[in-house]
Amino acid sequence: MPLLEIQQLRKSFPHPDGTERLVIQVDRFDLGAGEELAVAGDSGSGKSTFLNLIAGILTPDSGRILMEGQEVSDLSEPARDRWRAANVGYVFQSFNLLQGYTCLENVLLAMGFGPGVDRGRAEELLRHVGLGDHLQHRPRQLSWGQQQRVAVARALANRPKLVLADEPTGNLDHRNAREVLALIRETCRAAGTALLLVSHDREVLSQFARVATMSELNRVRTAEEVVP
Repeated sequence: MPLLEIQQLRKSFPHPDGTERLVIQVDRFDLGAGEELAVAGDSGSGKSTFLNLIAGILTPDSGRILMEGQEVSDLSEPARDRWRAANVGYVFQSFNLLQGYTCLENVLLAMGFGPGVDRGRAEELLRHVGLGDHLQHRPRQLSWGQQQRVAVARALANRPKLVLADEPTGNLDHRNAREVLALIRETCRAAGTALLLVSHDREVLSQFARVATMSELNRVRTAEEVVP
């Protein structure tokens, strides 16, 4: 059984003129436990929507999303939130850190939504990502690269089975992008965590042995592909 299995997934969004725009039409997608896959695609290709559906942040119009055989798409919103906290780590391009809290508190708060708070593990994760001397710093006191490192530690706080990374290097310079990407991959491998990363950056994608394009996964035609 795959870790993640998707069947006949559909998601549309309303246009201002009242019509619906189909964004996601993925008939079949599997990801095994501990596997890593990069998904390539330009802005607007549906990459972020795809990850948000998998994470249960968005609900599909139709289709099935299963994690270890459990149908996530059928859960209520509170149940999806609990399921996400226990099973999925999410690394966002924009970090999504809570600015009023320290690095350590950001990780501890994520743990509070999962199996339970473990201060020792939170401190260990932050040391692992190179922030052992910054536990009490707030996000605004950190560089962009350091903030993304906090986000990586937070994503792994609850020992997730799957990490989703949405353009995780998009706001970083070349050196920090390379270091953060290596850190995400190395940490996931060490924990046996599956990684699904989306990016439009060719240098990022070149680091992965397995790369799929969003257009290969998605049967929706973009405006550029539609011939008048």
